[in-house]
Amino acid sequence: MPPVTSSARARPTHDELTLAVLEELGGGAVLVLDRELRILSSTPSADALLGEVPRGVLAPRLLCGGATKRPVAEALAAGRPVTATLAREGERSLRVSAVPVHRRGARVGWALLLAEDAVSSEGPELFHGQWTDHPDMKRMFRVIERVARTDATVLVRGETGSGKELVATALHGLSSRASGPFRAINCAAVPAPLLESELFGHVRGAFTGAVRDMPGHFELAHGGTLLLDEVAELPLDVQAKLLRALETRTVTPVGAREPVEVDVRIVAATHRALRKEVEAGRFRADLMYRLRVIPIFIPPLRARGHDVVLLAEKLVEDMNPRSPRQIARISEAAKAALTRYDWPGNVRELRNVLEYAFAIGEGPVLVESDFPPEIFARTTTDEKEVPPVNAPAPPPEAAQGSPEAARILRAIERAGGSRARAAKSLGISRVTLWRRMKELGLTEWRG
Repeated sequence: MPPVTSSARARPTHDELTLAVLEELGGGAVLVLDRELRILSSTPSADALLGEVPRGVLAPRLLCGGATKRPVAEALAAGRPVTATLAREGERSLRVSAVPVHRRGARVGWALLLAEDAVSSEGPELFHGQWTDHPDMKRMFRVIERVARTDATVLVRGETGSGKELVATALHGLSSRASGPFRAINCAAVPAPLLESELFGHVRGAFTGAVRDMPGHFELAHGGTLLLDEVAELPLDVQAKLLRALETRTVTPVGAREPVEVDVRIVAATHRALRKEVEAGRFRADLMYRLRVIPIFIPPLRARGHDVVLLAEKLVEDMNPRSPRQIARISEAAKAALTRYDWPGNVRELRNVLEYAFAIGEGPVLVESDFPPEIFARTTTDEKEVPPVNAPAPPPEAAQGSPEAARILRAIERAGGSRARAAKSLGISRVTLWRRMKELGLTEWRG
């Protein structure tokens, strides 16, 4: 029998070689799961990252434990690929990407790619007017920094009041166009007949009242950045002209025959899912693909945990010099109320709530009763809002269970019944507010 050589002794087993290949292809730590989401094997890097990984344990239980928010567990249970960040107490957050493994058209398991989150979690960060301690926001900041170096068209998606314009100004301020103009137009706030002229300009005599040539936002933003806010509200005919402007880098003012060359970086923003708008026939698919070159998603305030209190303290600090009331601190009960609320209006709504508290409350401590009723007036049994004495009539049955309807009704109530002020607080035009109320069956409702 021939002697065993050192090279033969060092030869890896089949399992070791498979795990080495997985680690090489996955770029590091990898967990292999069966169809029932139980862990079959783990690469050495995964063991180093998580400690010795037990076999046969459900991966969601190992990674998510008893966490309230379980994006990875929920996606795996639904059979969906997902990439998410998992916070770990006392340790750096974990970035998890779940990739389904298929054989002959059927899913036979999963590969989970793991990595420590590269985003620093050491303290809050102020980034071009946005204040946060949340890793998803910090990750968004790093994306903005990278994207700003290019001229690629960006689509910013975020709920009302989440800071879409701040993202656009950050992209402009960090770009090579920073010395050029920054223009913004709210596509929902301009009447449809005037939108084409506002965007592309007009020449003298183009229509009644056009007494001189007038450049549009595209020309005025030449050499800089143009924010098309609420771009999903554009009428279809204007969408076609916008698409041509993006493709040819020229605009033709209303009434003109010759196009004008423009050099503009476009940032579009919306609180709607453009794909759903396309499916509903309200938005052109070709324009969506032109605008959605680089999508940036702003996490809603309710998903940012401690950021609510952090932002409240920062806003109080900023408001103190401008207010006769000086607030030294926020009570623990008030912090708990702020954290409990789901903030459909996001940071804008938080700012409005604090302005209300400054005006209504007294003394150096901001307490729970300083807030509007929807923030602090909740029962201890079912967490439903307690209506004030002068509560409006209940909304129609068609609006029951609709978060958007509830948000609109709250805004109208806070505005004392004024739909104009309600629209302003929601960050939309009166026309858009009326259209959404009509769609939700709220037009006959009286607060």
